[in-house]
Amino acid sequence: MKDPNKKYIAILGSTGSIGTQALEVIRANTGRFVVEVLTAENNASLLIEQAVEFRPNVVVIGNELLYPQVKSALEPLYIKVYCGAKALASVVEMEDIDIVLTALVGYAGLIPTINAIKAGKHIALANKETLVVAGDIVTSLARKHNVAILPVDSEHSAIFQCLPGETMNPIEKIILTASGGPFRGKSRAELEHVTKQQALKHPNWSMGSKITIDSASLMNKGLEVIEAKWLFGLKAEQIEVIVHPQSIIHSMVQFEDGSIKAQMGLPDMKLPIQYAFGFPERLKASYPRFDFAKYPSLTFEEPDMKTFHNLALAYEALRKGGNMPCILNAANEIAVEKFLNDQIAFLEMPEMIAECMAKVPYIAIPSLEDYIETDTITRKKAQAFSQPKIK
Repeated sequence: MKDPNKKYIAILGSTGSIGTQALEVIRANTGRFVVEVLTAENNASLLIEQAVEFRPNVVVIGNELLYPQVKSALEPLYIKVYCGAKALASVVEMEDIDIVLTALVGYAGLIPTINAIKAGKHIALANKETLVVAGDIVTSLARKHNVAILPVDSEHSAIFQCLPGETMNPIEKIILTASGGPFRGKSRAELEHVTKQQALKHPNWSMGSKITIDSASLMNKGLEVIEAKWLFGLKAEQIEVIVHPQSIIHSMVQFEDGSIKAQMGLPDMKLPIQYAFGFPERLKASYPRFDFAKYPSLTFEEPDMKTFHNLALAYEALRKGGNMPCILNAANEIAVEKFLNDQIAFLEMPEMIAECMAKVPYIAIPSLEDYIETDTITRKKAQAFSQPKIK
């Protein structure tokens, strides 16, 4: 029997960085939240461990080869176990779910998020690629089904937290802050031979490998710029990026009178996760508090979009619209994969993305099927990048 005083949550990607931190939030608020669904792609052992602790109704393991292991471990607990992409896309429609946290990596989050919205589930969105790829379709579906999209990225959560009470006050612009990543201030010459080990050492945040590389290349901020357009109904010229190395101000909103609201705090992803889960309430938490005396200087600088060209490419894709952000995202996912596999250099990632944006067919008003086809075509084009040409 469902408890009407609790919110029932499905966590897509429960073994990743966001998923594990979401479970920490739920562990600290068992009187408010119930885990209904847990999913993972490959980390069967951690998924089993989580399921044993939180006793969800359903567990999905993406890798079908791992299904027997998960099924065998959880069968005595009467937890339903499914496997594969189709199960992942359909499990979000379960009746008891109130909120779906989409913490999947990349394009994989799109179809499950769309299905959850169609089923009337509120979305705690930690998968920015969903709105980057098909923001027009996702946001129109959310309006149609009266579904809230609650941002979990710290920057978009910051903007979201600045807006209550400002319904009648138009936004002049938003300012997304960026740490600058591990290579802030470096020249192109210095970046020519950086390694993946160096790129994976983020100065402020602990994240998965894909998003950490995106942060190092500033593509993460570029994807956030595109996501912000759809979350807050803005134009490209209303979205500014500023490098803020301390990561204390998570983002800002400037209104038409020139006033600026900022949301601040220590860098901790549990805060925006908890805000999304508890919205519109702010739930009490015991996380460490920010102390101004320990941060006598908060600094800001312009991003270097010539050296870190991915950010410029993201703005270009946003202004072009149509399926161009989808091309950008698919090309970037392959670029990051190739860089992590030592197949291309750090500075070759934007070259690959630019080539795909130039050569993959542009569609001004794409359907969902067009987005899916664009993603497939772009990945093939990106996979062929820098491979030796047959003479």
